[in-house]
Formats: sequence, C-alpha cells, structure tokens
Amino acid sequence: MTAPLPAPSTPAARPAPQARDTYRHFSSITTRWMDNDAYGHVNNVVYYSWFDTVVNRYLIEAGALDIERSPVIGLVVETHCNYFAPLAFPQPVEAGLRVAHLGTASVRYEIGLFAAGQARAAACGHFVHVYVDRATRRAAPLPASLIQTLRGLL
Repeated sequence: MTAPLPAPSTPAARPAPQARDTYRHFSSITTRWMDNDAYGHVNNVVYYSWFDTVVNRYLIEAGALDIERSPVIGLVVETHCNYFAPLAFPQPVEAGLRVAHLGTASVRYEIGLFAAGQARAAACGHFVHVYVDRATRRAAPLPASLIQTLRGLL
C-alpha cells in the first residue's frame, strides 16, 4: 500500500511591482554599456550590484559608515530580487530605498529600481546586512548613529 499524496499547496501570492511613493530615499544610477547582456537589457546580476551600491552610498553619505575605519561593518547574508520590466543602457535608473526591519544586529533594506519617472518599479528586492565587529566578525549591536540614520528610512 502506498502513502497518500500530500494535498496540493496553495500558490503563493505573485509579487507585484511597488509604487514609487512607498520608498523613503532615492538615488540615481547611471547604466553602463557593459550592463546590457546579449538579450539587450541589463543582466540580472547587475541589479544586485545596484542594491549594494544604493545601500552603501546612502550609509556613507549619511555619515553612518566609514568603509575603512568603522569598528562595526555590515555583511550581506541575504538578497532577493523580483523582475517586472526590463531596464537597458543608456536608460537612467532611480533606486528607491527603505528599511523594512531594524533589529539589534541586522537590517533588512528594500530597494525598488525604477526607469526614470516611472510610477511602478521595474524590479524590487531586499538586502539583509548583519552587523559584526570588524576584527572578530562576531555579531555586534548596531551603532547608535546607524540606528538614527536608518530610522528615517522605516
């Protein structure tokens, strides 16, 4: 006798592009010729580079990260992206940034990538930093200056 088959799972809700007004901060990205792939649009791996750039540019410009001397640094432990519409060189891109979760030693950033002037994101994703002591690489609490900077993105 064989075991019964499990019941079919309910399909997950299909991700949808986010609206521009759901993001707290915007940064411009200049696409490059080399970003396009053989199919004529920006290759998927470039989006993850943009996520990293948008988050770290914000932290550096806000004075919350000194890439050479900060005693606590963020290590990426998770990234994810959903793609809704193609982007391509020489199209300008606007990256929306917000914080979805601010923990004691981690932050979940959410990013929306928009074709210039568009109301809905061409791609949406997230990026999780776990903060660690630079020397020991052990989890460390978020510095007060970082918490203050990130509260504006919640």
